[in-house]
Amino acid sequence: MFRYLLAAFTIMTVISATGCKTAKKAEEPTDVTSAAADENTMGDSDSGKAMGLQTVRFPYDSFALDAEAKGVLKANAEILKGKGSAKIQIEGHCDQRGGIQYNIALGEKRATAVKKYLQDLGVNAERITTISYGEERLIDTSETEAAYAKNRRANFVITSR
Repeated sequence: MFRYLLAAFTIMTVISATGCKTAKKAEEPTDVTSAAADENTMGDSDSGKAMGLQTVRFPYDSFALDAEAKGVLKANAEILKGKGSAKIQIEGHCDQRGGIQYNIALGEKRATAVKKYLQDLGVNAERITTISYGEERLIDTSETEAAYAKNRRANFVITSR
């Protein structure tokens, strides 16, 4: 047993000495009062770090934009018009009910509906990409109606300024 522990310790020591490469995290700005920190320009709407863009919610089994979603998108369009060079990706998400293929398709329909509405509000389509994650990136893994509602969304991700 001691021999196995010694071998494991030796391997770990060799790996750390030779430098097992891992991706480095981007350093956070230390000056919280800087303009970049105030704008939170590189992030996503789920975390609240996307220039003030807000996540859009959807009813069950739907990609229709209700009055609340349209209000959120009008505010998001104004932000995007004010930041003319910013590019975004709209991520379509679903709750964990339904099959994988069905949820991927529904997530794509949600992202596309949001993109089209932003275009109708005057945001250039070349600044917007879409992707569907279906049920793969849940905010809440609980199996309650409240959790399902949190997961049915279109999230905004800033891809460039």
